[in-house]
Amino acid sequence: MNSEKMAIIGIGVMGKAILTGILKKRLISPQNISVYDTDADKMRSAYEELGVNPSDSGTDAIRDADVILIAVKPQFLSEVFGELKNKIHPDALVISIVAGVPIEQFQKGLGHERVVRVMPNTPAQIGEGVSGWFASREVAADQRNLAQEILACTGYAFELKSEGQLDQITAVSGSGPAYVFLFIEAMIDTAVHLGLSRPLATEIVIRTVKGSTDYLAMRKEHPAVLRNEVTSPGGTTAEAVFELEKLGFRNAIAEAMWACYERTIELGKGSEGSH
Repeated sequence: MNSEKMAIIGIGVMGKAILTGILKKRLISPQNISVYDTDADKMRSAYEELGVNPSDSGTDAIRDADVILIAVKPQFLSEVFGELKNKIHPDALVISIVAGVPIEQFQKGLGHERVVRVMPNTPAQIGEGVSGWFASREVAADQRNLAQEILACTGYAFELKSEGQLDQITAVSGSGPAYVFLFIEAMIDTAVHLGLSRPLATEIVIRTVKGSTDYLAMRKEHPAVLRNEVTSPGGTTAEAVFELEKLGFRNAIAEAMWACYERTIELGKGSEGSH
């Protein structure tokens, strides 16, 4: 295990997912992790289930911390800034998973330069997440390595070349699970309409999607290659794919992702002016 001391501010879904991943991978011992959340029940749960140290305040949690994960909702960030500004050790690493808030705003709000900004996604809860991250230039090489190790505890993690790419990652992997869930929901509902029971429809649709993605990952081919393999000329699949293309399925996905990307940029600009 690493000997670093860690503080986590905010034990919501994503904060707890990252904490659980760290402990599961034995990256940092629970005795070296302090947590703080305004919800006392969440802290109690983290202590009872995971053995980490509950704190009386954010200030108490970050005392002597080498790395600080901030995992609060954007609307609560001003309170975090108010409590922690100029209280973080200059050499400590701050990791933010707060959506849409630029690194510069964290630097000003905390009075601290070493910041890594992350865009994770919800499958991190089962160790299958995707996390793109970008570090301010003040972050040292060993801290970049630590950030990568921490985020890799929840799945696939990778460093980006620019902070602006986080907006693109939001449109692809950050919001991506919602697109997939909507697609699955539509398939299940239609299977029920065709006459299958909902439990059976749910089971076979989930297995079809999982099996298809696992097969794609194993084959390492372009998706079009595998689609063509299952699409016989004049057959049933060809008819279904033709209908999807005619209805603009591909374009709908593209428009949705572009809308997400543009909205992410708008929210980022709004957050800059709100604090």
